[in-house]
Amino acid sequence: MNRFNVKTAGRIDKVLAQELEVSRNQIEKLIKDGLVSVNGKTVTKPSFKVAEGDEIAYAFKEAEKREPVEVDFDVEVLYEDEYLMVVNKPSGLVVHPAPSVKEPTLVDWLMQRGISLSTISGEERHGIVHRIDKETTGALVVAKTNEAHEKLSIQLQDKSMGRYYLALIDHPLKEDVVVDKPIGRNTNNRLKMDVVPHGKEAKTAFKKLLATPHETELIAAKLFTGRTHQIRVHLGSLGRHILGDDLYGFKSKRDKIPRVYLHAYLLYLMHPKSGEKMEFLAPLFDDMQGYIAKYFDAQSVDKVLEPSRLKERFSQ
Repeated sequence: MNRFNVKTAGRIDKVLAQELEVSRNQIEKLIKDGLVSVNGKTVTKPSFKVAEGDEIAYAFKEAEKREPVEVDFDVEVLYEDEYLMVVNKPSGLVVHPAPSVKEPTLVDWLMQRGISLSTISGEERHGIVHRIDKETTGALVVAKTNEAHEKLSIQLQDKSMGRYYLALIDHPLKEDVVVDKPIGRNTNNRLKMDVVPHGKEAKTAFKKLLATPHETELIAAKLFTGRTHQIRVHLGSLGRHILGDDLYGFKSKRDKIPRVYLHAYLLYLMHPKSGEKMEFLAPLFDDMQGYIAKYFDAQSVDKVLEPSRLKERFSQ
């Protein structure tokens, strides 16, 4: 056990977080696991008040580390400094390991690069602040320090960090629309999410960009919440489907459109150290870019995808 005496009275989670220079979320896990005591008595609540001179004792769980997996791919890095990294995630790459995931993940790639955060809460963290579905492509930010991870997570919650997505859909939207419908697990198919009465709050804004004579349309989407498959589910509630998304009802042979044409195009955030406003544009991958080049007018595409013009559409 590690021990120290309290210098300034207050909540135990705040005092310990300052002492160990980690997030209060991580301290909360230590407390819930029964690894923190005050004056010899185990504490069970993060809000427990400690007084000046109290002795706090704490221990760390043995970190559950993932065995190294051979990584035979690379990921495009859009930006990197000592605090964060922004990557352009390709399709088919799972972000985070799970018991059902056998292939190498983005976390395995990060491990290969030596990016690993604190193991204080009993699990090795690799800076994953937010995720993208396996088949979805685009901008994703990775924290390289515990402080950066905590600050970026707060931005994700207060919406000062976010992404604008591009999608190709099978039928044009009738109009620009905001869908505000709760999302939960589909009761008939555990692989799917669905709009359900008692699901978690979910809100998405959709903007029409360009249509083709073949019924397909290029649209943009902005998330106000971050639910699993949110864009796909909300489009489904409108009777629209992303090209390649046969899980949610798109009708096509897989050899023609091999994956979901959904891309996190523009990422914005505040730098966790300097506070500077930053934007990152993730170039489209060849498959989605090729489809757009084949069916849409190049000049019109360049115009609607200009970042300032795209953001302006969502401010109207």
